Amino acid sequence: MKKLLLLFVMIGMTMSLSAQIKGTVTSENKPLESAYVYNKTSNNHAHSNQFGQFEINNTKVGDTLLVGLLGYEKQEIRLTQNLIESLTINLKPKAFVLDELVLSQPIDVLNSIVQIDLETNPINSSQEILRKVPGLIIGQHAGGGKAEQIFLRGFDVDHGTDVVLSVDGMPVNMVSHAHGQGYSDLHFLIPETIEKINFGKGPYYSDHGDFNTAGFVDFKTKSSLDNSTISFTAGQFNTLRTLGLFNLLDKKASQNAYVALEYIETDGPFESPQNFDRINLMGKYNAYLNDNSKIGLTVSHFTSKWDASGQIPVREVNNGNISNFGAIDDTEGGYTSRSNANVQFSTVLENDIAMQSNVFYSKYNFELYSNFTFFLEDPVNGDQIKQKENRDIFGLNTQFRKTVDYNSFDVNYTAGLGLRFDDIKDIELSHTLNRKTTLDYIQLGDVYQRNMNAFFNAEIDLGKFSITTGLRVEYFNFQYNNKLSEAYDLQTNTEVAVLPKLNFQFNQNENLQWFLKSGIGFHSNDARIVLNNEVDKALPKAYGVDFGNIWKPSQKIVLNTTLWYLFSEEEFVYVGDAGIVEPSGKSERYGLDLGVRFQLNDYFYFNTDATLTKARSLEAEDGEDYIPLAPDFTLVGGLSVKDFHKFSGAINYRYIDDRPANEDNSVIAEGYFVTDFNLNYSFDKHWKLGVIIENLFDTDWKETQFLTESRLQNEVAPVEEIHFIPGTPFNFKTTLSYSF
Repeated sequence: MKKLLLLFVMIGMTMSLSAQIKGTVTSENKPLESAYVYNKTSNNHAHSNQFGQFEINNTKVGDTLLVGLLGYEKQEIRLTQNLIESLTINLKPKAFVLDELVLSQPIDVLNSIVQIDLETNPINSSQEILRKVPGLIIGQHAGGGKAEQIFLRGFDVDHGTDVVLSVDGMPVNMVSHAHGQGYSDLHFLIPETIEKINFGKGPYYSDHGDFNTAGFVDFKTKSSLDNSTISFTAGQFNTLRTLGLFNLLDKKASQNAYVALEYIETDGPFESPQNFDRINLMGKYNAYLNDNSKIGLTVSHFTSKWDASGQIPVREVNNGNISNFGAIDDTEGGYTSRSNANVQFSTVLENDIAMQSNVFYSKYNFELYSNFTFFLEDPVNGDQIKQKENRDIFGLNTQFRKTVDYNSFDVNYTAGLGLRFDDIKDIELSHTLNRKTTLDYIQLGDVYQRNMNAFFNAEIDLGKFSITTGLRVEYFNFQYNNKLSEAYDLQTNTEVAVLPKLNFQFNQNENLQWFLKSGIGFHSNDARIVLNNEVDKALPKAYGVDFGNIWKPSQKIVLNTTLWYLFSEEEFVYVGDAGIVEPSGKSERYGLDLGVRFQLNDYFYFNTDATLTKARSLEAEDGEDYIPLAPDFTLVGGLSVKDFHKFSGAINYRYIDDRPANEDNSVIAEGYFVTDFNLNYSFDKHWKLGVIIENLFDTDWKETQFLTESRLQNEVAPVEEIHFIPGTPFNFKTTLSYSF
């Protein structure tokens, strides 16, 4: 009888132990987030949360756990009774290598690949921040003064209309911006503070809303610094960059803090000096309140001012009147600033519900002077315009996560709420003279725009096969007070969007993963345009499908292939320079993404991404249905070396082919192939010397191009042709840094 009773007790213990095992993953006494825990016996898995904690179901004494995270050595642990009672797994740091990537494990493979790219070839300038996203190409309009022009999946995204960007949960895209819808200036982000880049292409993600049509990019800054660093960079064109990264607290498991400072000045390659300077300040503090709670505060300030030579007409270069780096009107330029405060809080509630929230505030100023048409409209004073705004942004985001075991399968539930309010004072478009005199106002008013959103996501894990369903609901309130109206003129409107998502994933084996994604996204339109009834839809939707795979044919090679399609209900081109919107009707884009990652050995790493696209308007006749500036082929990549006899560096390339500049493809925007180079030598653990060469082969290229009608002061009739901003010529810089 006693033996039988003992047997029942042992069975009961085993059953209870099989239900759920809890543990913690750490490294150097700090919790590790997103580590995977895989039960090789039952095939169940889990991820560690922001506190390093995990819960794994269907696990018992005698099972073997595989624990890992890219950048750390894997561990295999055979569970014993003593381990289960106090399961803490300490992982040792290790270089990022493709060998560690196993596709059947519960990880986001494409984002893991980008993390390897970031580790093997770190970002060393703000221009490179977005280039880390596979297949994304940028173009600069003002040498770092304005936000970059973005090209992705057959989109000329302009400054952010179809790609949503965020930093630590704080939005970057500006709604109803003076210079264009979705304007996204990332220059307040210091490159050396970036810890992780998450991205996704297409409108398939329920936790992303406005502007998520072509994709999203989320940046996460470092919680702490490994070392303090001082760096000085000097180069051609009177270029100077100073960087400081300073730890404020001794390394502790419970709290940490650091500050980062960056100053840049340059005249650029232009005949009229750019007089560009930018200063960035950032401070970050994090504290673990207990085993289940963490709070963080990030504050930052960014200021930038510049002069610009602007877009120049091809005809003036061809006839020898000006050079590639000359100007028609060199009084262009501007000023911008942004101050941010972002509070992040994470905790684990009762019933093991993980909550993550952030509350943010941004103070933003923008003033830009441009002249695109020279003397077309005003033959006496010229056509210079000013775009200006003063904005306050308030917002919060909250997410709740819970994993439920239904015996035969697990479901990871995520639900979230978000709120954003933009208070934009004196948003202005005016006709000016020499950046001093306002000749007349074209638009002037105040914009009040509110956005509330909610989403729900359920990831059903069936082992090798998983299904993710999601739903997002968006509410917008648009208000505009037109100050040019003699009477009080407050216009209002509300809009709602319902956005379902459905994704599938199949891990065929540890070397082959298949996926099918589908969903509906949208981008909002400028409040002034919506309220003036100049568009049919305030929140035009985009419908997308992706099908592809990630294949690892060997330990050193990873290939990703995606066939994709995107239909847009109504594509609008907002011309912020003129204060008008140009509706172009329905459109479709489809194409093929190809990516290759090849780790030649422990030191050398190769990556390349190609995108083939066909972009067409659906409401135009054949031959007149091209979408201006939409690229049909892009190629980006490079070869990097890390820690090879104290040398590290990379050679990177980017290519964009000739693309249509107008609807009938009769005018072509020329493509380009540009190569950059950087190399660093570490004398010891403190001192490092580096060189950076932009445009290594001194290619003559046009960085941004537009088909514009303009008239010079001495011309009788206007001319429509390509106007462009030249790309940087051969540019040599050297850097000396000291870490302590």
